[in-house]
Amino acid sequence: MLIEIKAGQFRKVSRLVRRECCNCMDGNCLLLDDGETHTCVQLISKYHIFCNHFKDAVLPLDKECSCAIK
Repeated sequence: MLIEIKAGQFRKVSRLVRRECCNCMDGNCLLLDDGETHTCVQLISKYHIFCNHFKDAVLPLDKECSCAIK
């Protein structure tokens, strides 16, 4: 299930990914690492939350953002 991000939330979500996600290193996703670097899907998604790890583990850390998005 995709969760929609409203226009003003993209920057806040991106900041949250970069600061709090343990799988985001230098803008790349460690979960997708197969020997090559892969850009974090959540950092390039402007309209939806695609990353289940972000949705389940990182988003709840910011109560204000979490409530606004759900």
